[in-house]
Amino acid sequence: MFDLNRPWRLHPQVSVRPEPFGALLYHFGTRRLSFLKDRTLLAVVQQLRTEPTAGAACTSAGVGPADLPRYQRALGALASSNMVIERTP
Repeated sequence: MFDLNRPWRLHPQVSVRPEPFGALLYHFGTRRLSFLKDRTLLAVVQQLRTEPTAGAACTSAGVGPADLPRYQRALGALASSNMVIERTP
């Protein structure tokens, strides 16, 4: 399970292209393409670099407690495809 209490960031080889439906993520290292299907998830991903934890990024992007499990699963999928990686100090 994706740990919302840890710091995460986009992988340095991932490019983000915002779209009306959310965004496209392209990993230049693995050549994988991922779709973010809503703009709130895009906001969460963008907040990862500045917030201390993924949970804080969710809160900052306006994700409420009832929706948090859905965003946790989405971030977990992005982590398993190496689109987001744990941030180290």
